[in-house]
Amino acid sequence: MKFASIRLVTGDPASVDTLVSFYTRLTGISATRPVPDFAELRFAGLVLAISTERMVQQFNAGAARAAANRSAILEFEVDDVDALYQRLGDASMDTAMPPTTMPWGNRSLLLRDPDGNVVNVFSRPATQEAAHAL
Repeated sequence: MKFASIRLVTGDPASVDTLVSFYTRLTGISATRPVPDFAELRFAGLVLAISTERMVQQFNAGAARAAANRSAILEFEVDDVDALYQRLGDASMDTAMPPTTMPWGNRSLLLRDPDGNVVNVFSRPATQEAAHAL
């Protein structure tokens, strides 16, 4: 079995545009838009799909509701969380938690996308061996 994608369900085609803009800005990955109600951002090994609730009603038996997530966190690993935070600027991003060092060493930034989904962007600490190699 191969884990293929995560899909975010949003309100309408304009909401798809808003989410695509957010995730493109965050990741630098452009989306494909085969139809106005659907988009995909293709990462190595995984796809982030975005569709309207109308598509879910039509093709997925209404199994998901737009902007209703309160239990999942999308996570992206980057080399340097602080550099990304500076590049994004905090004025147009809904920052739930600025870059913070976690007890296990990860440096983590929590954002909310335009639909309120929690996004954790983190970097792993350098290992002791890597630190000594520098």
